[in-house]
Amino acid sequence: MSNTNITQKSKYLSLILRHQPQSIGLVLDPNGWADVEELLNKSKLKFSFQQLVEVVEKNDKQRFILSDDQTKIRANHGHSIKIDLDLKPQIPPPILYHGTVEKYLDSIRIEGLKKMNRNHVHLSKDIETAQKVGSRRGNPVILKIDAEAMNTDKMLFYCSENGVWLTDNVPTKYISF
Repeated sequence: MSNTNITQKSKYLSLILRHQPQSIGLVLDPNGWADVEELLNKSKLKFSFQQLVEVVEKNDKQRFILSDDQTKIRANHGHSIKIDLDLKPQIPPPILYHGTVEKYLDSIRIEGLKKMNRNHVHLSKDIETAQKVGSRRGNPVILKIDAEAMNTDKMLFYCSENGVWLTDNVPTKYISF
């Protein structure tokens, strides 16, 4: 399958598994898992099981995971629908990063980082990943997050299957601009 087809199918899966499963009549379980066979049958963008596996394996951000028996699939994070990823709190690295663009900085300086319509704020363990994330909307601005201080202050962190650090919010006092 070409990179263009992988990208197209990945974007479609993101829409369905992270935001609008109901648009194709798909029901996710409380942990965000969808039945693979049901997904393939109801999908408006037709693809085979092998193509689905290829999208999961080759997605540049590793957004999806198949269950061990490959009968279920879910998005690793980024949901705007309520699900429980069943992640356990973890101690984060001392410093994490967040990629954004300049037009959001005034709001971030006042309110900090908020999850907005998602279930968590997404943070990266390295600058390169944060730059990739920030560059999706323009010239990236990288914010440095004092995760160690947040953890000391009893703020919870989780790490998704693909290494994205998640938290409920990041108050401004923990952000270096």
